[in-house]
Amino acid sequence: MSSMREETLTVPTPTPPPVYVRVGRGMRRPHNWVQFMKFMAVGGSGYAVNIAVYALIHEALGIGHLRSATAAFVVAVFNNFWWNRHWTFGAREGHAGFQAARFFAVSTVVFFFALAVSQVLVSTTNLPDVVAQAISIIVATPLNFVGNKMWSFGRTVPRR
Repeated sequence: MSSMREETLTVPTPTPPPVYVRVGRGMRRPHNWVQFMKFMAVGGSGYAVNIAVYALIHEALGIGHLRSATAAFVVAVFNNFWWNRHWTFGAREGHAGFQAARFFAVSTVVFFFALAVSQVLVSTTNLPDVVAQAISIIVATPLNFVGNKMWSFGRTVPRR
């Protein structure tokens, strides 16, 4: 008897499409636009919280714009996490700890992007600091939405 070697077939795992392809496909789905509008509403509340805290700390206490922006970010991110988890993305069944860590990571990256925009505006224009802060948040919003939709509250977040 001859012994036959068994060969195992390895089926390659398909490579997911690049992010820009996924984003392009997502832009054609009405559900994503509804989520984006909810995200904008939540962002509006976070925006109001952010600007109020920023103005209070910067204007009333005289603390510099970078420190004031940092404090305003921390307060607003808690507001936004709760509302996005429960209302925008309906991700209550996901593990809150994993979602919060990812949300904070995305928010931190977006924060530093917005901070850079704010710094450029403050140092190169005659805009008031509060206006520069407001503009920087608006500019960073699309990056924030995509990061949180695809990663923080995406399907890959472990379940409880």
